[in-house]
Amino acid sequence: MKSAADVWEKVKTLMEKDMTAVSIETWFGDVEAVALDESGLILCVPTEFKRNIIRTRFLTAVENGLRELFSFDVAVTLMLPQERDQYRKAGPTQPGDPAFQEYTFDRFVVGSTNKFAFTAAVKVANEPGGAYNPLFIYGQSGLGKTHLLHAIANRVRENHPNYRIMYIKSEDFVNELISNLRHGNDMQGFRDKYRTVDLFLMDDVQFIAGKDSSEEELFHTFNTLYEQKKQIVFTSDRPPQEMLRLEQRLKTRFEQGLPADIQPPDYETRMAILKNKSLERGIVLPDPVLSYVAENITSNVRQIEGVVNKIMAFQELMGAQVDVENTIRAVRDILRAKEDFLPSAETIIQEVARFYELDSDALRGQSQNKEITTARNVAMYIIREMTQLSLAEIGQQFGGRHHSTVLNSINRVEKMMKEQPELTEIIRDITNAVNSAW
Repeated sequence: MKSAADVWEKVKTLMEKDMTAVSIETWFGDVEAVALDESGLILCVPTEFKRNIIRTRFLTAVENGLRELFSFDVAVTLMLPQERDQYRKAGPTQPGDPAFQEYTFDRFVVGSTNKFAFTAAVKVANEPGGAYNPLFIYGQSGLGKTHLLHAIANRVRENHPNYRIMYIKSEDFVNELISNLRHGNDMQGFRDKYRTVDLFLMDDVQFIAGKDSSEEELFHTFNTLYEQKKQIVFTSDRPPQEMLRLEQRLKTRFEQGLPADIQPPDYETRMAILKNKSLERGIVLPDPVLSYVAENITSNVRQIEGVVNKIMAFQELMGAQVDVENTIRAVRDILRAKEDFLPSAETIIQEVARFYELDSDALRGQSQNKEITTARNVAMYIIREMTQLSLAEIGQQFGGRHHSTVLNSINRVEKMMKEQPELTEIIRDITNAVNSAW
């Protein structure tokens, strides 16, 4: 899932249809995106007064922006700073909480493209710490990896109520480690948190690659848990051998268990998912509607859910009949939303800066430090690839650099990619971070 901060920036842009730029800056300029998870978008508002105003006058605009972005309703929670601090202190939401209870094996639609991963996940959940340790599930975004991860956790919790279960996104693991190191905290507490559990689940482990301190901590966490025969499960968007920047010792450990891939669902599976999702929402879709959606939404389960939600919205809000015509409109809107989405240069610069652990201003500045220069060149290359900005417009994003300078930077990156496969993977990771929610 895309970061909460970037989603919030896109939502504010979409809110300009309903509000003036001045109003958005006045009421939302100091509103912080805290988290985006299965429970919805969590925002921090600085005062009770401002929270009440947003809740009574502007919450609909926020919800409309989220609906336009995701094609389905996303809940919004408004926190005060003290509530945000308590939320962060409590740590990531864990399996077993209400937000994750719907992720069960019974609700996972099994087809030929995911049957092996599903069967392996059930085996691990029923016999944790057994033969398939670690279980490494990989595949593109939106195919059900996270669903299987939480299904394992829910089954283990059901069978072993006393088991300690830890679910963490690799990005949160990295950020927590960085925070502990920067503040000089006792690292033993961090290590005990992850090395004294019975079931360890890490989502999107590919983001660990290339981060030396995080790889070191994960390596020792893995060894400690594995030696104690505790179950470990990872998900990733690619198999271990394609993680070019990952330390060999970690790569070896990821591969020593059972790798299981998930491919995009075939037509029959898409039909089954559609029927399942529609029945869960209390509607029955005619066969022509099912066929049309299954033929046109081919790669992403989340988009299938979005279509069902959009059809429901037509039916409930507009009294529209569920027919092929309205379905075509729903599908077209969702596909167009994905095709038309162009990330801002600001978003890309932030993602590049975050990856290289630099300040965004450093990328825009004049420093000739080798690391900053490389990151700046990468940012220019990705902006050129992912947006429709001209070379001159890209140059304006970096302190008014001349278009020829931008072109030289892009050419330099293209040459480096041919010579350094690791750079290609870095650009792939950053691009996924920008684009992963769509």
